Amino acid sequence: MQDTTELKGASSPTKSLSATELQQLVIDSLEDDKAEDIVNIDLKGKTSIADSMVIASGRSTRQVAAIADHLYRKLKHATADGCKLEGMEKADWVLLDAGSIIIHIFRPEVRSFYNLEKMWAADFTPEKMLASSVGAQEE
Repeated sequence: MQDTTELKGASSPTKSLSATELQQLVIDSLEDDKAEDIVNIDLKGKTSIADSMVIASGRSTRQVAAIADHLYRKLKHATADGCKLEGMEKADWVLLDAGSIIIHIFRPEVRSFYNLEKMWAADFTPEKMLASSVGAQEE
């Protein structure tokens, strides 16, 4: 993963962004760069890897790379912890890890193949899983 530590001399953020502000920065950046089909998935209670996941599409590898690059630059300047970036070589699927938010930017064909929205939108909270396993054992 590419890290944001290469900007040692750049000005650091004056204050850390709240989760809501960070999420709004991500959504605004994606909209400004004409990303399509932007979906925000709340991950609270489903996993400890992040609080939310944002999924978006670009029409081509060039647009996916441009969207990801612009968002990466905005996140590394706006957050104290920086951001990690993966997948820019092919730009079919680019992942940005901004700590509490994970951003996936896909080409439409790749997005439909992996269908992350379906996987993460399902209710896999521990309470739901326990209830379903108890129900299965009673049958």
